[in-house]
Amino acid sequence: MHSVHLEIFREIQGIGSASGMIYQPNLLYIIGDNSGFLNEYHLKNNKLRKIQILSGDKFTSLENIAKVLKPDFEVLCQYADQFYMLGSGSTAKRNSLVEFEPKSGRILLKDLTETYRKMKAIANVDDDNLNIEGAVFTGKHWILFNRGNGSDGKNGLFQIYNADLANATKIEFKPLRLPNINHVESTFTDAVMVNDALFFISTAEDTKSTYADGEILGSFIGSIDLKSLKLNFSHRISGSHKFEGISLYQKTNSGIKFLLCEDRDTAELKTVIYKLGLSI
Repeated sequence: MHSVHLEIFREIQGIGSASGMIYQPNLLYIIGDNSGFLNEYHLKNNKLRKIQILSGDKFTSLENIAKVLKPDFEVLCQYADQFYMLGSGSTAKRNSLVEFEPKSGRILLKDLTETYRKMKAIANVDDDNLNIEGAVFTGKHWILFNRGNGSDGKNGLFQIYNADLANATKIEFKPLRLPNINHVESTFTDAVMVNDALFFISTAEDTKSTYADGEILGSFIGSIDLKSLKLNFSHRISGSHKFEGISLYQKTNSGIKFLLCEDRDTAELKTVIYKLGLSI
């Protein structure tokens, strides 16, 4: 039996709609789904640096992009020294991949339209039911987590056996049922790999749209076996929060600690980071 402990870790001004996060010693990298910046926050001196990852030519503001235009970066993941930010694919304007190398500052923008088209065909979902909210890259292949909050309710994992995500040729899809609250199935909001397990967070949100928000009923943390892609366990962690980002914070023999970020679906430039302790 697992036990969980949730507490506030840090409150940060200047970041809104947090949707993905990477923790490194003394640093937090946070992406927002309506922003053209990657946020670098120094934990020791509380300083925030904004790294521009999109051109500002198309937008009146890169800080809070209008919903119809936003790139919807729901994924921030890492392999080696490289960061990857993925659009959700839930509209035609949300198909971008940004690669960022913190040491050199190199930024590369790629188009995932063709890959997302193939994914929809393989999973038999239409434009309104693709919503990528989490990703893991092993250096050789990708696992992308589809949030089943569309009308089809199709939670699932895309396995892409290519390192170059923009030129994917071998794709598989595995649907997965997640725990529910009041008969509303929770849906993936992010994931991170720890050893041979995929730890995910999911939220039960009373909506049938990948575009419109709904009432938040609660959130879960769970684990999926990396090889079999079968659910190991799930545990409810909140009755009101919509956690959208997860990063490994600390691992010991007795448990794992994660950092979670919350998207409150407001225009306020403030985010709360939570620490979640999970006994194992």
